Amino acid sequence: MAASASPSPSSTLFSSRSSLKPSSLSSLIYRLPVAVNLRHQRRHNPQQFIVLSSLESKPTVLVAEKLGQAGLDLLKNFANVDCSYNLSPEELCTKISLCDALIVRSGTKVSREVFESSGGRLKVVGRAGVGIDNVDLGAATEHGCLVVNAPTANTVAAAEHGIALLTAMARNVAQADASVKSGKWLRNKYVGVSLVGKTLAVMGFGKVGTEVARRAKGLGMHVIAHDPYAPADRAHAIGVDLVSFDEAISTADFLSLHMPLTPATSKILNDENFAKMKKGVRIVNVARGGVIDEDALVRALDAGIVAQAALDVFTVEPPPKDSKLIQHENVTVTPHLGASTMEAQEGVAIEIAEAVVGALQGELAATAVNAPMVPAEVLTELKPYVTLAEKLGRLAVQLVAGGSGVKSVKVTYASARGPDDLDTRLLRAMVTKGLIEPISSVFVNLVNADFTAKQRGVRISEERVILDGSPESPLESIQVQIANVESRFASAISESGEVTVEGKVKDGIPHLTKVGAFEVDVSLEGNIILCRQVDQPGMIGTVGSILGEENVNVSFMSVGRIAPRKQAVMAIGVDEHPSKSALKRIGEIPAVEEFVFLDL
Repeated sequence: MAASASPSPSSTLFSSRSSLKPSSLSSLIYRLPVAVNLRHQRRHNPQQFIVLSSLESKPTVLVAEKLGQAGLDLLKNFANVDCSYNLSPEELCTKISLCDALIVRSGTKVSREVFESSGGRLKVVGRAGVGIDNVDLGAATEHGCLVVNAPTANTVAAAEHGIALLTAMARNVAQADASVKSGKWLRNKYVGVSLVGKTLAVMGFGKVGTEVARRAKGLGMHVIAHDPYAPADRAHAIGVDLVSFDEAISTADFLSLHMPLTPATSKILNDENFAKMKKGVRIVNVARGGVIDEDALVRALDAGIVAQAALDVFTVEPPPKDSKLIQHENVTVTPHLGASTMEAQEGVAIEIAEAVVGALQGELAATAVNAPMVPAEVLTELKPYVTLAEKLGRLAVQLVAGGSGVKSVKVTYASARGPDDLDTRLLRAMVTKGLIEPISSVFVNLVNADFTAKQRGVRISEERVILDGSPESPLESIQVQIANVESRFASAISESGEVTVEGKVKDGIPHLTKVGAFEVDVSLEGNIILCRQVDQPGMIGTVGSILGEENVNVSFMSVGRIAPRKQAVMAIGVDEHPSKSALKRIGEIPAVEEFVFLDL
């Protein structure tokens, strides 16, 4: 039976106080020590107590880095605003105990010490921008502090800067400018290339990537894109073809990078992938510096594989002055200016101010990037199932072939409990987290899971299978199915045509129990190798020997088969990442028909 729609998580963030305004009883609870002191003072000076009580009726927001005036005005209508810039870590820790909210950009580190120093008063941290590398999310969640960012206001500015670098690179604008200013007139040296009719590959088709594609189409370019989550209909609507990663990098005349920095994308442009590119390709990066192996890029430039690069971001910022990449004559650089327009700065200020004010009023922003506190008893019971849900999502998305857009996902819960006794919102959020986080910079949690999935065109439906028996355990199993996609591992396709994985919790440990139509039983710890093979003696030993020779520890192994001596699927749990050579040797075993390595 399909699950009914769950209530919005927005009603549960500060559950005991979400409907109360800051001037009501809830604020007095958080400021009880102050109120006690004031009551003591009131006997001596009643007028002073009235003034201080009025001040305390408003929350205090500390703005630790410069913010646009429009955002400050919005904050001042609701709160007492303290603009204190260039604080040392010690000064920030001293001030924070008097603040309900903190707004920073990228230059202020909001560490665990900051949250500990707040004494529980700090309720919201607002990051005026996208990245939150400077905020300790774990500490924020532990201390019940919501973290919000401003991911949309910079979109147009970043796209425009990408196009500016694209055109400046193609026509050698920066190099020619420096030449003329040094007294030279070298017209023949700085002959550029035209953009019309050239192929631009947009690597990452999110908000910024989409806007770059629109503008490039206007310049007469042929635009393709790679993004495993981009809906094909949205791309086609603006005349863009979605292609695989390898097709994008091997056919493009220009590459424009707009992918997040994740473990999967770190140094994704490396020696191996530069070798696949068309000779003379030109690269623009206004995303994250770490997606390019900078030493490999220098080698590709020197070899003529990459003709030019235009970079706004770097692995280390600011980069070393003697960097070979920065000094390369075919590289144009800017100091992380993607969001640096007056309009974008004002937009970011308004967006983050609105998010912070809303959170202080007990509302949940769609841009929340950490989870609200979950009641201890609920978390304790669901903890292994939460882990299971996330890992099933990670497995399922890694089984999808590149270029297939994930649009339709079904999560099925088998349980003896009634709908009122099992709230699946956290489980659904964790499946979403597993599906999206491996290839995205978005932090998915109970707060923003549904919004994040909707923004990426992923429809997640839920069904429940009601079982007979005791409801002592909240769940018997969780199944995740992705429809209308191709798979990297054909055996993961179920009889009904979906990529299907299913799991259970056994003795508190999440287990994978089904892949496609094959029953398996492997602990979801470490990583997994799936092999489809001809069922014959010696296969377990052969694969185990290869892994042993590579010093890869096998933690668990299970074989599910159709019938004796027919096809079987072997699931192998491994603690380490096998080398490419080890995986190649496994694939070359005659009885192995297909295999895939899955990173959990």
